[in-house]
Amino acid sequence: MTQPTKLYTISELADELDVTPRAIRFYEDKGLLSPQRAGMTRVYTHRDRGRLILILRGKRLGFSLREIREWLALYEADPDQVTQMQALSEKIADRLRELEQQQVDLEETLVELRRIQDQVQAHLAAKTDS
Repeated sequence: MTQPTKLYTISELADELDVTPRAIRFYEDKGLLSPQRAGMTRVYTHRDRGRLILILRGKRLGFSLREIREWLALYEADPDQVTQMQALSEKIADRLRELEQQQVDLEETLVELRRIQDQVQAHLAAKTDS
C-alpha cells in the first residue's frame, strides 16, 4: 500500500526551514515555487520543499534569483541531472572567483585602514605629547 504524499502548509514549511511565510510567497511570486491549492490554502509537496531548500541554499551562497531559476529549470529538463550539475559546477567556479576577489579586496582595504589608523594614532600621540 502506498503512503499518502506529505503536504505542508505555508506555516509548516516556513517553520521547518526557518523562513517567513512572506519569503515563501516572494519565491512563489518570482515563479520559483508553484504550490497546489486546497481550497484557499496553499499546500506544498515534498518536491516543493526540496525546491525551496535549493532556493535558500542558492541565496545563502550568493546566487541571484535568475541563476537559481535557470538551475531549477535544468533540473526539470534533465532527470539525470548531468546538465544541471555541469551548469552548477560552472556557477560555483564563477562564484568562487568572485568571492576570492572580494577576499583580496577586503584584505587590501583592511591593510589600508590599519595604516591610516596607525597614522592617525601617531598624529594624535604627537599632539598630546607636545
